[in-house]
Amino acid sequence: MIKKIKASLHEKLILTFLILLGIFALSFTVIVKNKCLFVKNFDPQKINFEKPNNIVVLNAECGNVIIELYPEISPNGVERFKKLADEKKYDGVVFHRVIDGFMAQTGDVQFGNSSNDNFDIGRAGTGGSSYPDLKAEFSDLPHERGTLSMARSSDPDSANSQFFICFKQSSFLDRQYTVFGKVVSGMEFVDLIKKGEGSNGEVNDPDKIVSLSSK
Repeated sequence: MIKKIKASLHEKLILTFLILLGIFALSFTVIVKNKCLFVKNFDPQKINFEKPNNIVVLNAECGNVIIELYPEISPNGVERFKKLADEKKYDGVVFHRVIDGFMAQTGDVQFGNSSNDNFDIGRAGTGGSSYPDLKAEFSDLPHERGTLSMARSSDPDSANSQFFICFKQSSFLDRQYTVFGKVVSGMEFVDLIKKGEGSNGEVNDPDKIVSLSSK
């Protein structure tokens, strides 16, 4: 009789352990799938800026990214960026190329908009906008953490709509790409953008720009 009681108690402990293990595994799965779960967002309207006309808000999937633009450094790049933002062309555009420890690239308004019925991730990153390419506006501003710079092909004067955000200092890009702004708040949300695979950083199921607009 005593042995049966002990066996029953032992079985209950095992059952309890298995239930707790299942709850832990389920909780862990939810946390992994929802990378934004413990990230605190903020209201950009509550932040005061010295030059509000040079501020745009990129609403990433995990929160708001506040960007200060540099029209005195890159007048054409900033004008193009703000024009496409005001036209809502960036809304829904994916981060098609994201290299961990380097940068996150997006801005292909032609082929990169995930809201379009004919969206093809294989073509994202190969297009631009309906506007002509821009002349290079290279400067001495460094490519450091949070820097926004215009993406281009091997032709220095081929920037159009695509841009990238640096995760960390990338001085080898200095004076070779047009720097036009910098993240001044919300870089932690940029860090959470889904990373790509391989040396090229192509993302199969990419995050997107929810919206991008002037403050």
